[in-house]
Amino acid sequence: MKRYAQIVALQPEAEARYRELHLAVWPSVLKTIKDCNIENYSIFLRDGLLFAYFEYTGTDYAADMAKMAADPETQRWWKETDPLQRPLETCKEGEWWAPMEEVFHID
Repeated sequence: MKRYAQIVALQPEAEARYRELHLAVWPSVLKTIKDCNIENYSIFLRDGLLFAYFEYTGTDYAADMAKMAADPETQRWWKETDPLQRPLETCKEGEWWAPMEEVFHID
């Protein structure tokens, strides 16, 4: 299992819609998340920033993320959520959710 943390900015006017969408995430999207070996997934919000944490239990992260990106329902979900977000100015080319480095952990 590998822990992942990511951050993205929320558009200032988008908080209510983002919360509304995440009160009822589509079952097909939740199934794809699970099918792609993601568990213990949470998204937190503070001061216009979304922080996501999840645990990856698979063996090929790139393949699982490609599988997720190819799913038509997930693509439709992202068409709803992506306009509500904006990448950080420090993101590399092609990044949306910026990966974070783990600097401490204790079980």
